[in-house]
Amino acid sequence: MIVDCAVYRDGHRTEGPDDLSAALEEARAAGGFVWIGLHEPSEREFGLVTQEFGLHPLAVEDALKAHQRPKLEVYDDSLFLVLKPVVYEPRSDRVSTGEVMLFLGDSFVVTVRHGEGAPLKAVRRRLEQEPEMLHKGPTAVLYAVSDAVVDHYVEVATELQTDLEELEAEVFSPDGGGGSRNTASRIYTFKRQILEFRRATGPLALPLTRLAGIGQFGGAVPFVSEKARPFFRDVNDHLTRVNESVEGLDRLVSDILSAHLAQMSVRQNDDMRKISAWAAMAAIPTMIAGIYGMNFDHMPELHWVWSYPAVIALMAVLEVLLYRTFKRRGWL
Repeated sequence: MIVDCAVYRDGHRTEGPDDLSAALEEARAAGGFVWIGLHEPSEREFGLVTQEFGLHPLAVEDALKAHQRPKLEVYDDSLFLVLKPVVYEPRSDRVSTGEVMLFLGDSFVVTVRHGEGAPLKAVRRRLEQEPEMLHKGPTAVLYAVSDAVVDHYVEVATELQTDLEELEAEVFSPDGGGGSRNTASRIYTFKRQILEFRRATGPLALPLTRLAGIGQFGGAVPFVSEKARPFFRDVNDHLTRVNESVEGLDRLVSDILSAHLAQMSVRQNDDMRKISAWAAMAAIPTMIAGIYGMNFDHMPELHWVWSYPAVIALMAVLEVLLYRTFKRRGWL
């Protein structure tokens, strides 16, 4: 559904007509632009917008179905950008993503939001308080939305870094013994969250590189002012730092998982050594008792008065010797 529609002239908001065609004509006549915001529109609701603004059918299909990778598409009459804002839930340590699609054309901006976490409302409110920025037209909206999404990436990366440090402290705690039994599950779940985050930040690098005018794809982008390139370079720098941080988190969590599994293996080996040591100590009295439990008439020292205490003393001495040996070697 349409959640907001306004015409902006000289950086100031004026409520647009109910008719989208009239709103667009009014914006073009005044040298401004119209900004329409939609939230999970139906095919019928979006059909009117498509018809009035001449949006490309492939981009319209992507905007309706969502579940797209971040990308930048250039069509004859419009520019199509897909962003994936990220939401971090501290209580569950879970990362979830939404989607924001932006259509830019001659004197219009259409934003389509799917899911939660999109900063469109806050961006629109902030831009309306900065007429000088809003006066630059649809490019200002494209920059502001991209900047807000990437800035939130930085915050999420910081939260994930804090969670990773806590997980690392648990695994390598001197008293924790490598963490609890569900530590491996927590590490794997955390790695899944990083992967989800990476799916949002990684593919966005190429679109921002194009908008910033960097590299082999850094030519002029239609409907985007070349004067805005320094601003997009700043956003691209922030994204680069985020991607480097995400890559580092992914490597660290893999190392932590390997270290945890190694610690568990060492603990199991220690347990097996202790079990083997106690089994060896139990084998001596079992063997001696087993020998003297056999029903033979002629056995050494069978009728000697001190046979029983002598055998008990022998077993005790052997047990003490074995215990000291295993203790010295660290098996007990």
